[in-house]
Amino acid sequence: MAELGKRNRLPILREATPGLFLDGGDRGEILLPRRYAPARAMAGDILDVFVYRDSEDRLVATTETPHAMVGDFAFLKVVSWDRNMGAFLDWGLSKDLLLPRREQASSIRPGDWVVVHISLDEKSDRIVASARINRALDRTPPDYPPDHPVSLLIAEESPLGYNAIVDNAYRGLLYRAETGAALKIGQRLGGFVRAVRPNGRLDLVLDRSGFQRIAPLTEKIIDALRAKGGRLPYHDKTAPGEIRDAFGVSKKAFKQAVGTLYRKRVIELAPDGIHLVSPPRK
Repeated sequence: MAELGKRNRLPILREATPGLFLDGGDRGEILLPRRYAPARAMAGDILDVFVYRDSEDRLVATTETPHAMVGDFAFLKVVSWDRNMGAFLDWGLSKDLLLPRREQASSIRPGDWVVVHISLDEKSDRIVASARINRALDRTPPDYPPDHPVSLLIAEESPLGYNAIVDNAYRGLLYRAETGAALKIGQRLGGFVRAVRPNGRLDLVLDRSGFQRIAPLTEKIIDALRAKGGRLPYHDKTAPGEIRDAFGVSKKAFKQAVGTLYRKRVIELAPDGIHLVSPPRK
């Protein structure tokens, strides 16, 4: 059976004026409008499509890819508002995604951006968004060892730092002292687990600890130096965000790696940045 709000591989049953009709199993035939139909597609071909409901509440398919699917957390823009229904979000498809009034965590208006969880409403069988994200997070403590790499979506700022959604499932905290630079709500980045608390929440860091962090970073810096003719414009006054954009680490971690390379006489420090003076020693 075709899964609503997910990508599906569905066979073509027949062609008609509106487009291609696909086999949705127990959901019946699902129309793929002609504007999305691949050229020379024919009955029996298998198509990779996303299934959702159109403005008339009919099941339809599209070859387009939404910004997020059922089960995902996402950072989406509010494009319109209906005082009876709620807000409508741009999720990359022709029909906007409904964020019902009851599922809003705070007052929002068109132009705002909001972190939401996307689900399939069991009663209406419609795809909806919810800004009450805590209800969708898994509270079971995950079996993550220290320094385990994870993907993060920054959900909100807190007095201690930033609450993040971890691996599209768990709640974690990045302490402000560990970030090195301000983060943005909705920002996606990689991080690492420092500790798993009994309540299932995770303490997070953006950089690996100790040698596990520095050794790979020194190689990355050397590769970047070679690619740029032996010079990079990063120094003490470089903004932390610029370093994170370039290397995906904090300025503190970058300086530790640079210090390691300097002590090994692989690089030299200059007012305009760092210079490669010799190949790294084995």
